[in-house]
Amino acid sequence: MMLPPRAYLFISLNVIRALSIIALILVFSSNIVTLVHDVEAVNRFMAAKGSVDTDSSSNSTITDMLNCDYIEDSTVPNQPAGVFWAVLNRLLIIAQVFVLVLSELGWPASFFNRFFPVLGKDFGLGALGVIECLIGAAILSHFVDDFTLVSAFFLFSLGCVNILVGLIFRQGAKSKRSLTSWREHAKSAIPTHVAGVPIAPIVSHAPSFVSNIFGEKGRNSTASDSSEGSSSSGRPAGMGFGRQGEKAAAMKGYFISKPVESLPRYAPKSA
Repeated sequence: MMLPPRAYLFISLNVIRALSIIALILVFSSNIVTLVHDVEAVNRFMAAKGSVDTDSSSNSTITDMLNCDYIEDSTVPNQPAGVFWAVLNRLLIIAQVFVLVLSELGWPASFFNRFFPVLGKDFGLGALGVIECLIGAAILSHFVDDFTLVSAFFLFSLGCVNILVGLIFRQGAKSKRSLTSWREHAKSAIPTHVAGVPIAPIVSHAPSFVSNIFGEKGRNSTASDSSEGSSSSGRPAGMGFGRQGEKAAAMKGYFISKPVESLPRYAPKSA
């Protein structure tokens, strides 16, 4: 069974969204691991620095380690406030990744539409892809372990894909992959023909039937009928559901059929 082109586009865009969420989760986890390793490396660095201050005859290897540009086995630069900025960088990346995951899930939509419009439903995927590329480049610019390296490269690749999709579909990319818009489109697809017979005129005549019988007077009504049927506000009254309404409907070509009489199941059968 062949699906319509819109279905293939819907599936493709949602596959890209799923891969983007996976990449963001991997980057989130890897940054937490890197943050823990940096804190452990800083603690070792501070302990080694304290031993050098107390013992001037310490090993030259420790002295060389303290004079490096980066703290050993970490991404923390050996400079004033280097620990603070390194930790802050990791925390900001974690916060940004968390916000991007929520924007990919589309919750809460009102929050993003008001405070972060570029990540809301009225914008495409280009801004999302740019932010993902910036996060990936910020991580890849440091020496990191293999897990963090692969996660950041995967996120950068998905960012490039989102930028390409944003350039192709522009602001309509998120609406094309939205589950709610797909349901609304399916509800709006009402058939207009059944077995080759058009059903649209039948549906369109239903309101006119009610309005013609119960809302308006007949064109051939006399002045006396109009004065009797009018209400106190001056508006013409309807014929109601009695004999007069049935006669007015018959004059206009509408016939009301009576339901077939039937007895309930528990009624006794006649002899």
